[in-house]
Amino acid sequence: MGLAYDRLGQGPPLVLLHPLGADRRVWDPILDRVIEQREVLAVDLPGFGGSPALTGTPTPSALADAVAAFLESIGVTRPHVAGNSLGGWVALELALAGRVRSACAIAPAGLWARPLTPKRGIARHLTRAVLPLIDRAAWSVRGRRVLLARAVAWPERVPAPAAAHLMRSYIMAPGFTAVNDAMRAGRFEGLERIHVPVTLAWSECDRLISPPTWLPSTVETRVLEGCGHIPMWDQPGRVASLLLASSAG
Repeated sequence: MGLAYDRLGQGPPLVLLHPLGADRRVWDPILDRVIEQREVLAVDLPGFGGSPALTGTPTPSALADAVAAFLESIGVTRPHVAGNSLGGWVALELALAGRVRSACAIAPAGLWARPLTPKRGIARHLTRAVLPLIDRAAWSVRGRRVLLARAVAWPERVPAPAAAHLMRSYIMAPGFTAVNDAMRAGRFEGLERIHVPVTLAWSECDRLISPPTWLPSTVETRVLEGCGHIPMWDQPGRVASLLLASSAG
């Protein structure tokens, strides 16, 4: 399967995987800080951005298989990988399968104690009704605060075009419902069986995901102060430093 991606920079390869409902542009705020030391491959997961959806059930493990196959097809083997939320779960699946040199998961999904109950996505459905007004809303600080309050700690730091694009990606992603259902129906197991360096980063102001009560001692943990669930606009310098440090081995 071909996936949409951007490839830029130089150095050891670092694959970046976005959260549920976003696309590879969510990493734009940190790219300039990373590409001087890493060859970055920002990838659209299947069913998001410019990538086609999977034909089977799009579990995080299946998404990881698709990413691994795609990377192999373009000649990238055992890169470093980092992901946010859903992308963090996919990064952990790649690490568990031994397909990467290191994994950094920022506010990763899947480390909950038990599978989550199904969710109908009412908020997303309601937001779709105001799709024609998103560009206008994004141009005001108050509008960005309304649109991004659950995802970003400092919505006013998100440029208006980026805010509108993020909301449009969330509303229009064809793979959203199937991936969300598959994600909520499972959990990531096997963290203690990963044999490559793993860094888990938790956002101080995250309103969506909390750290688990137990983690194996082999895992490095970090806290991103002043950051929400999607931290790249909140503190781009801190996120870039995290990615460089976690992929330094």
